Amino acid sequence: MKTFVKYFATLMIAIFAVSSAFAQGYKIGDEAIDFKLKNIDGKMISLSDYKDAKGFVVIFTCNHCPYAIAYEDRIIAIDKKYKALGYPVIAINPNDPEVQPQDSFELMKERAKSKGFTFPYLIDEGQKIYPQYGAQRTPHVYILKRDGKKNIVKYIGAIDNNYKNANDADQKYVESALDALLKGQEPEVKSTVAIGCTIKTK
Repeated sequence: MKTFVKYFATLMIAIFAVSSAFAQGYKIGDEAIDFKLKNIDGKMISLSDYKDAKGFVVIFTCNHCPYAIAYEDRIIAIDKKYKALGYPVIAINPNDPEVQPQDSFELMKERAKSKGFTFPYLIDEGQKIYPQYGAQRTPHVYILKRDGKKNIVKYIGAIDNNYKNANDADQKYVESALDALLKGQEPEVKSTVAIGCTIKTK
């Protein structure tokens, strides 16, 4: 009986440790698990669909947040530049539309069309994916590098250091990280604090 109790206690500690790590989200060097989310065109999208990608720029963003809106043109520019080099943008709306109606699926489609999004804009229905990543803000960026069948987290944080004006940003974190990865190097800055709106959940 004592052996069973000891075994059970050890098992519960291990489960708690794994759960705690999961709740905190990904760290640099972690493997990001693939997902399957609905795009604005109704199709389901997974990272595995991108057979030739070298990696991904996964950005949690939304319709209503002033910070997300301020970065939209920069996100489009990043996608246009780096998609051709093997790192496409995958945008995910993590917000609960019942809490923030401006982030409904229908309004996502309207926003993407009006802005001319060049990348998938996925909805995190049930809010299952953003907690895996540990995203806390919109926008919140995760750069993944493909390593065989794995997608390894190489950068987490902000797009740059000035959300108000791209021309005033003298630290372009995402672009610098991608440039380093394309040269076969590690990003000099691996993580920054994401600046934006909190993710809306019940």
